[in-house]
Amino acid sequence: MTTPVCKGASTAAVFPTFSSYVRARGPVLLRAARSLSANPNDAEDLLQTALTKTFVAWERIEDHRALDGYVRRALINTRTSQWRKRKVEEFACDELPEPDPTPVPDPAELQGLRDAMWRAVMRLPARQRAMVVLRYYEDLSEAQTAEIMEVSVGTVKSAVSRALAKLREDPELAMIG
Repeated sequence: MTTPVCKGASTAAVFPTFSSYVRARGPVLLRAARSLSANPNDAEDLLQTALTKTFVAWERIEDHRALDGYVRRALINTRTSQWRKRKVEEFACDELPEPDPTPVPDPAELQGLRDAMWRAVMRLPARQRAMVVLRYYEDLSEAQTAEIMEVSVGTVKSAVSRALAKLREDPELAMIG
């Protein structure tokens, strides 16, 4: 005769009533429920729901030695159903909460602005124009501009400052901006 591998399996008890089963196996089933839920209170609720389902099916369960498996399956199915039905935090509303998209400037207006700026830059004296072009159109540093123009960094700063002041006062740019 073969010996069962699991000693507890051969001596499984048959429970005459549902309440005797819950009294005897409650702590073990609660541990199983806690393994499915991080919150102990949720685990107790999960076990209570699974036991309710088991109680409803108590008369239909033929093999009372397999009750733990039945309850564990009820725990897993209940937890899966809860997960699938989890609360959705979004609600339908009349207006969309997203802000209106920023209007895209007209490409023709942008080109007109670029042309007006370039005409204003062309009205600057040659040396100031060269420094503005190197600093802002070519994106060079003050030191790099000074090296190319063979002047000091201070000269670049003052010449660019005067050029920007003239551009701010340009009548054509004043009408646009």
